[in-house]
Amino acid sequence: MILYFDCFSGVSGDMTLGALIDLGVPLGWLRERLAALPLGGFEIQERAVTENGIRGRRIEVRMIDPAPPHRHFGEIRELITAAPYAEVVRERALAIFHRLAVAEAAVHGCAPEEVHFHEVGAVDALVDVLGCALGLEYLGVKAVYASPIPNGRGFVSCRHGRIPIPAPATQKILEGVPTYGVDVEAELTTPTGAAIVASLSAGFGPLPPMVLRGAGYGAGSLRLKPGPNLLRLVLGEPLETGLAAGEGVLCEQVAVLESAVDDMNPEWFGYLMERLFAEKALDVLWVPAQMKKNRPGTLIQVLCRPEHQARIARLLLEESTTLGVRLETAERLALRREIVSFVSSFGQVPMKQIVSPQGVRRLVPEFEACREIARSRGIPLREVYETLLREAARSGSQDPAHGPRLA
Repeated sequence: MILYFDCFSGVSGDMTLGALIDLGVPLGWLRERLAALPLGGFEIQERAVTENGIRGRRIEVRMIDPAPPHRHFGEIRELITAAPYAEVVRERALAIFHRLAVAEAAVHGCAPEEVHFHEVGAVDALVDVLGCALGLEYLGVKAVYASPIPNGRGFVSCRHGRIPIPAPATQKILEGVPTYGVDVEAELTTPTGAAIVASLSAGFGPLPPMVLRGAGYGAGSLRLKPGPNLLRLVLGEPLETGLAAGEGVLCEQVAVLESAVDDMNPEWFGYLMERLFAEKALDVLWVPAQMKKNRPGTLIQVLCRPEHQARIARLLLEESTTLGVRLETAERLALRREIVSFVSSFGQVPMKQIVSPQGVRRLVPEFEACREIARSRGIPLREVYETLLREAARSGSQDPAHGPRLA
């Protein structure tokens, strides 16, 4: 399943939790799962609200303990690591709090391990983050995407005093994330909400291709004009292409950037490719071309996620001799793949696991890992590749019913 954060009025932890419950995550189930942790006395209250004619859920975490503990990052990490949850739940929750810790450390000028959380380390934030991770597990969410994130303006009061909106931690968390400002004097996006979206999202942009299965609305605590102060979560299944069976083929959006040059020093192309991949290009092609006045040239073609398009275009204009860049959005069909750690005779080696339309898994060696093994052991690169492929085949990675021998 795919979950899309439609953040037309910002995002916060409680809005995320409310939208997940509105989408179908049972509140009783969530209470039972959270009760397994030593968070102290708290209760989760839920009520239906209507904003501009749209019904949503408002979630509030009320403390029973008059003096709830304020934990530092190390304590939070230990608590989550020991939680009796699925590995994916712990990984998602840890990723969110790690992003919060890094941002707070940058703002306060200390190491992440030294960060002592106040607002975001309180029990309500732990409930929001863990509740989000548990809710994604309940709904069977495999991938998360989000719209660009709006930020209001003005000031907000916190334990440190009066600070500008967006809060410095929120600003740090959203580095590299598409954002925009709106003329609303309110904190539309909180640090916890920003960390949830920034940590979990595989991409930012319009709603990805999917078969819609439902939508949930989570309400914020503020009454905004003209409103509505809601977060919409859209749940759907990946759009199958009709070519696929088993686990299927993904249909996803990519940006295609093209430039043609006939006056560029050939020595610069290698450097340009390195820079493009550093800016998260998905693929880079040099295509021989016959240009005007019958001059030989090169067509530069770059594929990237839509949210990285602006940085890639700027880099092409700065690092090549082109005078312009053509932009278009395309859909591509892609096999499911992920990097896994394979136990080989060389030790643990990262390999790419690819799933065919029929659900058959195969492992492909990663070049950088093979190069390092060849150099360190003084053996041919070809021998490393052949050994890994042979051992992967023996491990049963070609069998759809059995996964590879992973670490």
